[in-house]
This record gives sequence, C-alpha cells and structure tokens, in this order.
Amino acid sequence: MAPGMLMSGPLCLLENSNGRMVLNQEALKILSDISQPVVVVAMVGLYRTGKSYLMNKLAGQNKGFSLGSTVQSHTKGIWIWCTPHPKKPDQILVLLDTEGLGDVEKGDSTNDSWIFALAILLSSMFVYNSMGTINQQAIEQLHFVSELTEKIRVKSSPRDDGLEDSSDFVSFFPDFVWAVRDFSLLLEMDGHHITEDKYLENALKFKPGNHRRVGEANMSRECIRLYFRKRKCFVFDQPTSERDLLAHLEDVREDQLSPQFRQQVQHFCSYIFTNARIKSLSEGIQVNGTRLGELAKTYVDAIVRGDMPCLENAVLTLAKLENAAAVEKATDHYERLMNRQVQLPTETQQELLDLHAACEKECLQIFMKHSFKDDKRDFQKSLVEKLQRIKEDIMQKNELVSFERCNDEIKRLSESLKKHISQGNFSVPGGYKCYLEEKKAVVDKYQKVPGKGIKADEVLQNFLKSESTIEEAILQADEALSEQEKARAAERARREAAEEEQKLLKQQQEELQQRFKDQERSYKENINQLKMKLEEDRRQLLKSQEEDLQHKLKALEDMLKEGFQNKAKTLQAEIDNLKKQQEETRKPSFISHFLDMLGSGMTVVLPGVGKLAGLGLSAISRWLR
Repeated sequence: MAPGMLMSGPLCLLENSNGRMVLNQEALKILSDISQPVVVVAMVGLYRTGKSYLMNKLAGQNKGFSLGSTVQSHTKGIWIWCTPHPKKPDQILVLLDTEGLGDVEKGDSTNDSWIFALAILLSSMFVYNSMGTINQQAIEQLHFVSELTEKIRVKSSPRDDGLEDSSDFVSFFPDFVWAVRDFSLLLEMDGHHITEDKYLENALKFKPGNHRRVGEANMSRECIRLYFRKRKCFVFDQPTSERDLLAHLEDVREDQLSPQFRQQVQHFCSYIFTNARIKSLSEGIQVNGTRLGELAKTYVDAIVRGDMPCLENAVLTLAKLENAAAVEKATDHYERLMNRQVQLPTETQQELLDLHAACEKECLQIFMKHSFKDDKRDFQKSLVEKLQRIKEDIMQKNELVSFERCNDEIKRLSESLKKHISQGNFSVPGGYKCYLEEKKAVVDKYQKVPGKGIKADEVLQNFLKSESTIEEAILQADEALSEQEKARAAERARREAAEEEQKLLKQQQEELQQRFKDQERSYKENINQLKMKLEEDRRQLLKSQEEDLQHKLKALEDMLKEGFQNKAKTLQAEIDNLKKQQEETRKPSFISHFLDMLGSGMTVVLPGVGKLAGLGLSAISRWLR
C-alpha cells in the first residue's frame, strides 16, 4: 500500500462490548492491503495513565487516539493506526492502543488478560505504561505476563510432561518497554546515579521470602526476564503542574509542557522508531499487514470459541493461506510474462522452452519470497503442476497456430498447381517435368515464408504426401518418358519422400528430447531455489536460537548471583535442550530431508524425471555445486 493510502486516524480493530470480542472488518481490509513489513507497537497499562498521549506522539500527531479527561476509560478493545514509518520507508508503523487494564466498570479481569495476551501476540514492541514507580505493587499488576502460559499454547502437541519450554514463548514475544509516568524519584542507588534500564533490572530482581504475594510477584519477574529478550525503561516527569492542562493534553501547546517531559517524550519516540523491529514469527518469518490481520482473526476466533489460542496452529493456518496466495501470485506472474514475451508461433520448440525456463525461474523466486513453512512441499508441487499445465496449453496452442498458418500458406501457394492439375495441363507429353518444376516452385516459396512456426516441416510433408498419388499418375501418363525413365523417377520420388519422412521423425525425436531436458532443468531449478530458501531459513533459525541461548545464559547468570538455585537448575535444562536444537539445525539432514521430499513429489509432477530423482540426493548435490 502506498503511504498516501494509509489511515488518517485510528480505527477500532477489536471491539470489546459486554465481554464479547468482535474484529472490525474495515480495519482488517486496511491491513490486508499492506504488503510491506509492519513494525507493531502495542501499549498496555492501567486505565487513565496517559497511554493514548504517547501513542499519538508515535503517530506524529497531537490528536488521534482518544485521551479522555475523566476517570472513565475511553479506549475500549484495541484501536489501530497504520502510518508510514518515519525512519524506514520500506516499512509500515502499526500502533495498537488498548483499553485500560483494571477498569472498575468492567468488573471482570478475564477481559483484561485477553486484551493483554493479544497485545503481546500481535506486537513486535510491547510498551507497559504505569504511574509513579516500579515497586512491588507495579510488578504485581503485571501478573498477566505469568498468566499467559495458562491462556495460550505454543505447541499443538505439548511435551510428555504437559509443560512448555520458556524458549518456545520467547520466539513469539516482542521486545519490552516499561514507561513510568509522573516519576518523581531520583535515579540513584547507593548514592550513585543509575540509568533507567538499571532501575528496571534492579526492580526485576527476585525478592526473598515465602509469602504468597512475594511468590506471585517473583513469578511475574521471572516471566518478564525469561520471555522478553530485550528490555528498556523510560521515566517521564509530570507533563505540567497545572491540573487543568493535564485534563486536555491534546490541546496543550508544546511550550506549555515541561521541557524535561518534552525531551523525555522525544527520546522515547526516537528509541521506538530506531529499535522497534519488524513483527516476525518463529524462524524469522516477517509479518506484513495481510499476515497481521490473519493472525488477529485466528487468535480472536479461538478466544471467542473458548479455546486456548495455539501459536503453532496460528502460524500453520497463516502459512496455508499465504502459501496458497503465493502459488496464485507466482502463477499469475508466469502467465503475464509468457503472454507478453511469447509471440506465437515460435520458430522452434526450444525457443518456447527457453522463454518458459526464464519465466519459471522468476515465478519460483516470487513463490519462495512469499511462502513459508511449506514443510511437505505441497504448495511448491502445486505451483509446478500449474506451470506445467499452462506451459503445455501454450505449447499446444503454439502447434495449432503454426499448423493453421502453414496450412493456409501451402493452400494459397498451391492454388495454381491445383488448378493446372484439374484442367489437365500436365496430362500431355513432357507434363511430368512441368509438374515437378511447378511443385518445386510451390515448395521453394513456402520455405521462404517467414513465421511459419514449428509445424512447417510437418505441414509440408503432409502436402507432399497428398500430392504423391497425383504425381504418380502424371508420371505414368507422360508418353515422352520411357518405362525405364519412369521407373527411375518413381524410385527417386519414393527416396525423397522417405528422406522427408526421416527428417520429420528426427525433428519429432529432437523435440521430445528437448521436453525431457526441460523437465530435468525444471527439476534442478526447483531443487536449487528450495535449497537457497532452506539455507536462509536455517540461517534465520540459528540466529534466533543463538539469541535465545545468549538471553538464557544471561538469565542463568543472574539467577545464580541472586541465589535462586532451583530456578537456575530448571533454566539450565532448557539451555541444554536449546543447544541440542542448534546441533540438529546445523546437520545436513535439516535441508536434505526437504529436498528429498520435493524430489520424490516431482517425479509425479514432472513426467520423465523419475530416473533422475532415483539418483538420490547425491546427484542433486552434484548439480548444485
């Protein structure tokens, strides 16, 4: 979508009325038109804590998301604002403003936990907005983080013990920012100045004690530390000391706000614009507007049904939709290219096959770019089948156009010859020689006609065959020739006919061989492009796994320093498991399995390559060196 077509203001994405969640189709339509990668920033916090003000600033506006000026919560459900990214032209900034948590009018915290969960699942940067300080009470208010493990599932098939590894959640979690509003303390510890980030990390240290509330707060701390790989903190002064102005911040001039507050807001926005990442799924799969909308529908549908949203199933559902769309996109591109580049009839079959090869390569690149998690290669095989059918249709049409054009030409050029035959002009002494000369003239003119296409020789052969009976009759009726001369002429005609027939048969064999070679080429091209995609997928997966590993190692180090040995022991087991996953990812079988799967399927899709596929992966690897 072009920047000028983006939203002029926020729109309700998820309406939350009387505990019932309904997605806004207009908002989903806007998302479906955004093909660029999206950076999704969601803000959550207690109601009436000024979330919407910061979101408007991220949108570069003073007004947009409703701020409200009373104790009543204004933002209901989730509101969305899509705007061009101010620093990254190829990306779209998607802002999600959520209804305030803890609204006394709702009376049901279940609603809050689902809003919180959706904000986590849909965003690439999650901003928690709170007032005052990061203290025990503020940590306890983040109990929704620890409850997420009870609200959502990562895997469709849990482990035997029914538990899920924290690293499974990490791959889906956004970066974390804690925005502390109306902060009035000094950033000092033990008499020394500390950074905002140090202030946050110190607040997230485990608290000793066995009290239930301490345990709950520590659970929130643990989840924040384990699930969010990147954490950042910002503190904000009160915008102004004038109470009347605070009630209408959207109408307040910049010079009426505290200089310190304005600087803090600018610093906050700059960090978000620079560091908020493209929303991605497991294995580094980037999300665009279309994918974000589909994810929202999948999650909300599950919630409305009363099911636990399963992240793995959501990705698989999205993959099916996206892969089917990728097949159509690639197929449409192939058809457009072929229709634009192919001028029927082509002079040779190879000319058409060369054009097909170039177009197929392009459309495979498009498919690889837009598809993901096609683990059984069903969609790639479907694409190849579609391309083969289209190619065969074009080849048949090419033959038909050539056949009709050649027939028309030979019919036009032989009209005079046919007329002379019907008038008996060759039924005279010396008529056979005249007939041969006129027939040769027809053949010579026919062969000089441009643009006849691949059926030129076959149509000529058919013409010569149709003339053979008449030619034999004219020969035998020519009284100027002796019997011996007639015998030699007849033999010469049979020999020439046999030569023409052999020439045509050779052409047909060559064309058949060309088709087999094209199937082999297509087979190699599909394997080659899949291999490149799988290599990139592996690189992204290893990068994600390494980030998870370093994150867990740091968390383990902190737990040991803080003396929480039991928690450290559990985390060490997760680290060991993650290292095993890395080893599996690095093995050649990570890629060879998928190549073998595609290779087996292609023997059906591309007739004639069965013996090639039978050579196995060793042959494939030789082709790809």
